[in-house]
Order: sequence, then C-alpha cells, then structure tokens
Amino acid sequence: MSYIRYAPGFRHGASTAAMNVPTVLEDSATPSFSPLYQQIKTLILQSLQAGEWKPGEPIPSEMDLAVRYRVSQGTVRKAIDELSAENLVVRRQGKGTFVATHAEQHVQYRFLKLVPDVGTPSTEGPAERTIVDCRRQRASADVARALGLRTGDAVLQVRRVLAYGGIPTILEDLWLPGAPFKGLTAERLRAWPGPMYAMFETEFGVRMVRAEEKIRAVLPDAEQAALLDVPLQMPLLSVERLAHTYHDTPMELRRGLYRTDTHHYRNQLG
Repeated sequence: MSYIRYAPGFRHGASTAAMNVPTVLEDSATPSFSPLYQQIKTLILQSLQAGEWKPGEPIPSEMDLAVRYRVSQGTVRKAIDELSAENLVVRRQGKGTFVATHAEQHVQYRFLKLVPDVGTPSTEGPAERTIVDCRRQRASADVARALGLRTGDAVLQVRRVLAYGGIPTILEDLWLPGAPFKGLTAERLRAWPGPMYAMFETEFGVRMVRAEEKIRAVLPDAEQAALLDVPLQMPLLSVERLAHTYHDTPMELRRGLYRTDTHHYRNQLG
C-alpha cells in the first residue's frame, strides 16, 4: 500500500509554493492508509476547495500534476477519473480538464428534477424567478442540525417562486449559513441573471457538488397555496434537498413545493 508523507519545510517551485511536496512511501502492512490515487484525489480536492482553480478554469495537465505530487500519470489519471465521475471536473477532448461549474448550460438543471409534461427543460426555457424574501435570522434546531451549525447561529433564509409560462410552479424556502454568504441580499438575487448555484460559486466561492433529497406528498398551507395559486386541497410534491460543497460540508437546506399538474419529477437511474 502506498501513502504520502510531507517533508517538513520542503517546497516545490513557485507554482506550488503553498504546498509541501509529497513523498511517496510503500507500506503494504499499513491498512489504515488509503490507496495512493485516493490521496492524490484528496490533494486535488483541497486545491479546488481553496480556489486555486476556479469553476470553469482548467486544472494542470496529468503530467504536471504527476510532477507536482511525485507520482505516476496513471495514478493522477485514476484520481481525475473519480473526480470526473462525481461531476467535480469535466474532461474536454483536445482541451484538457476543467473545474465543473453550474454556469454551463448542460449542468444548470443538474439538481432540478422537475420537467414539463410536454417538451424538455431546454425547450421550456428558464423559469421566471420572483424573490419573495431574503433575510438573516437565527437557525432553528432542525435547520442548524442539517447545516452542521448550532441552534441560534446566523443563517440566511430565502423564499422564491419559479414560474413557467406565467404559471407559478415551484415555491422554495432555502437556508444558508450566514458566514459564507455574508452580503447576500434580495436585491443581489434579483439582479443575478443566471442560476442561483452559479451565483454562489461566482460571488461567494461556494460550489454545490452533491445533494440528497427527501420527497413526499403534502397539502399546502394558506400562504403557500396563495403563492402557487392553487387550492388548499391540491396535493403538492414536497422536495427537501440538502446540498454539500467539497468534503461533504453542508451548505444549503432547501425545501420546495412543486406543482405537478403540468410537470413531473424525473430521476434517471443507472
């Protein structure tokens, strides 16, 4: 089994001035260490999280990374294969490997599984967004637990309505930890022309890389029914999403109510 040890005080050139050069050791009798490619993957993730390569930008070539970490290109390639499979980087034939971004058209709907009964999200076009509210508040116990905070910590709550063809279709309430999103206001949300997740990574350096959802059928309360222009007796699809940034750090709790009279929830498996 291979693993990496950093030589104290040893640096590797100007391009890696902030990082100690890893020394590869062989230790087949040490099962507690992860495979070498997994350690390289972790080091690349650390650089992504630190913003060394920003969303949409290319990362160094496999050869350059192999020199940087003093491992073989095959080891680097295997690490990048996993990052690509997890949608953290994107390979482009003849151009290199780039940090994935929510600003790209083909990934804008990655976490939104509600699609029209007729046509596709692309042909339907972007939703008309209405920001109902954006305010700072103290985290309730359930919000704090989901976001890894303490009850009473500062969070931002955003409420918005997404409409398609003039019909309000999705009502969303989302909570964000206060510190990473300092300065986020309703005015900034209204002025941003693209997807919200693209704004988070561009303006606040936070990229959502993974999400998990809980789905159930519910009836709306009076305020929710009014915002979606539906009767109180109309069942809605409730989708609770917890989105994570790098290293599985929770960054957003989102609770959405979806109308399904003209749309349906579609999840492709396999």
